[in-house]
Amino acid sequence: MVDALKLSIYFGERDRAGDHTSAEAIARASLAAGVRTAVLRRAIEGFGSRGAVQTERLLTLSEDLPLVWTAVDRPGRITALAETVAELIPQGLVTIERCGVVDAPGDPIPGDTDELKLSIAIGRGQRAGGRLTYLRLVDHLQDCGVDGAYVMLGVDGILHGVRGRARLIGTNTWAPAEIVAIGNRRDIARAVPGLWARGAPALVTFERVHVLKRDGRAVAPIAYPPPTDADGHPVWQMLTLITREDAVTDGEALYVTAMRELRAAGARGGTVVAGVWGYSGSTAPHGDSMRRLRRSIPVVCVVIDAPDAVARLWPVLDRLTGQGGLVTSEVVPAFRTHGPVGTHGRLHLARPQRAVPPRDAG
Repeated sequence: MVDALKLSIYFGERDRAGDHTSAEAIARASLAAGVRTAVLRRAIEGFGSRGAVQTERLLTLSEDLPLVWTAVDRPGRITALAETVAELIPQGLVTIERCGVVDAPGDPIPGDTDELKLSIAIGRGQRAGGRLTYLRLVDHLQDCGVDGAYVMLGVDGILHGVRGRARLIGTNTWAPAEIVAIGNRRDIARAVPGLWARGAPALVTFERVHVLKRDGRAVAPIAYPPPTDADGHPVWQMLTLITREDAVTDGEALYVTAMRELRAAGARGGTVVAGVWGYSGSTAPHGDSMRRLRRSIPVVCVVIDAPDAVARLWPVLDRLTGQGGLVTSEVVPAFRTHGPVGTHGRLHLARPQRAVPPRDAG
């Protein structure tokens, strides 16, 4: 396994950088930097420095939906690119997270954590054995006992250093897609060797993750990182809720309620991205169905904030997920946010710190 970094940029689809949209400018900068793999995803809902909620559910508010550009490569290349792309968004958030890249089936995986997040980048129209590759890989992950996995389609991105953009007409073979799986280390290790035999992924990465809740049941207490790193720079924390579009609480979609209540509780920003296929536990993989009013697709809600703010937000999310959903926590060791009140944070990574023992959320 090779140490790497993941760069994520959260911004608006109408943002501009000079003569280009921010999305186009970021893609060009990433390609020029020689980035190995990147995916651009279009969110279905979000809020942040602009203040207003943007959502595809209301046509009057759907003109500036959030976009999320994620790139993975070796540390030197990502840290240099981070400074460049941070200047290409007028408002938004840029984060850097640590990860590991697996280049071959026999590469070792991290042995110092019980739970892992596995990400697999492939072409969204790529096929193997007569089926879409992402369908085959999701089946394989479930057969290996991995707790859950979901597929998100990219609208732009880079695979093997080559840019691929999704088209309305065509197979979109090399437009990017990403499969994200969360499970214990034993099951993930069992699944990894078979990935290449089922579709030759462009990139396989691991990240450390803390699973807080699974199917409405508490798995582990939340732990909050120190507010600053070893060099005194601020550290943030990410809460992720993985649910389904047709999951309901109090007569409303769970993800809609979660975003509204987290915003009311003071969250600085939140983003919701819809997948196309996935599963949780023993439930058969699922996605769209013409027979259902609400789609049974995976929905991923992400909130990133300072640890003291997360301590206020966690009870809200804990209460709303009493009946279902997978909730995880991750440390965001470097970030920079742009907004009307200025720039906050620094794209600086201190030396890795040991995980802190959990403390009660209160």
